[in-house]
Amino acid sequence: MTWCERLLPWQLHPETKTNIRRIMKSIYLPLQLFLISLLFACSASRPVSTNTMGQDTHELLQQDVMAVLWYQRAAESRALYYQAFNLAHDRLDQIMAADTTGRKMAVVVDIDETVLSNSPWQAYSILNNAPYPEGWDEWIKSAQADPTPGAVDFLNYAVSKGVDVYYISNRKQDNLQPTIENLKKWNFPEAEGSHVLLKTTTSDKTERRADVENTHEIVLMMGDNLGDFEQLFQGKGTEARNALVNQNKSSFGRRFIVLPNPMYGEWEGATYQYHYGKTAGDKMNDRMNALQSFNRNTYYESKQN
Repeated sequence: MTWCERLLPWQLHPETKTNIRRIMKSIYLPLQLFLISLLFACSASRPVSTNTMGQDTHELLQQDVMAVLWYQRAAESRALYYQAFNLAHDRLDQIMAADTTGRKMAVVVDIDETVLSNSPWQAYSILNNAPYPEGWDEWIKSAQADPTPGAVDFLNYAVSKGVDVYYISNRKQDNLQPTIENLKKWNFPEAEGSHVLLKTTTSDKTERRADVENTHEIVLMMGDNLGDFEQLFQGKGTEARNALVNQNKSSFGRRFIVLPNPMYGEWEGATYQYHYGKTAGDKMNDRMNALQSFNRNTYYESKQN
């Protein structure tokens, strides 16, 4: 008995039953093919993971959703960039007005999440279950990164005042040309090989800053990571990093200007004790253990005393 026969409350004539069965058979195969094609179309429209790692990796990457969403969509993120570059503009004016040496000045900036935004790659990583470095080189070589708010205007202002700009980044040397191409695309000043200093043998930027200091006085440094300013911040644990910031608080907003980056950085490495090879599960445990939580029981205990 077909579903049509079941739905009808009266007895069907045998010839009618035969006709119903014939009609159902005639539409069954096309209906199957339609549903199969619809299934494939829906699957093709969804992000497809190119990574076969386990559930822990997926969950670790999913924890980054709010950080990337805030960075890309929050007006507060944009406001912090404008605030930082406005501060840099004012500080540069103050420094130049007080200068009596006449020495050539330079502003040193990091690239990633300082003057160019890589948040689309961060989103790709989450949506495709693809941890770093999967897809990173392709992203850099595509030269698609947008400028961060206020970066182009400030750096062009600095150059207009006779101050040179140096971009010191830990991108790899084989990404030099696409990096320059990306900077030039947005009219960043002095985007050329002698002013774009990428990583060679070490991620420590001390030597590259020293090369700039051979001919210039570095009056401002801008970055999203403490290692963009001084080597003394590198490789330290979370508590030590915070203590060093306290000890050097007078430099922030004056010589060091920090840009926001909740997505990644040495702060994350410190959370893992710089053991980046840990499993995704161990990294999630380190993250959870590092949280400082409100103790609700203590609150009620205090009320009882």
